[in-house]
Amino acid sequence: MEDKLTKEEVLHVAQLARINIDEDELETYQIELKKLLNEVEKISAVKGYDDEKLIASWDRKTELREDIAGEMLDPKEVINNAPRHSGNYIEVPVVIGDES
Repeated sequence: MEDKLTKEEVLHVAQLARINIDEDELETYQIELKKLLNEVEKISAVKGYDDEKLIASWDRKTELREDIAGEMLDPKEVINNAPRHSGNYIEVPVVIGDES
């Protein structure tokens, strides 16, 4: 078994992850990524490994309520009860921004 990935494999992973790797970092990533993959491969060697057990640790089936359509609200009443509106639209605060 190889102790490191090929340069092409590392560059492919870097492209998928959308990261730039310098030539001087390439050797380090070849070794470290291979170590990571070796650790992941150990999972399949575990006795009794079963995909179903990893998805959910319980065996109960999820019971969902029946979806029943209710009575429609009067659009004019909804607009009148909204704190801020513009025409037929309810104004809400911005929840997506440029802040990181």
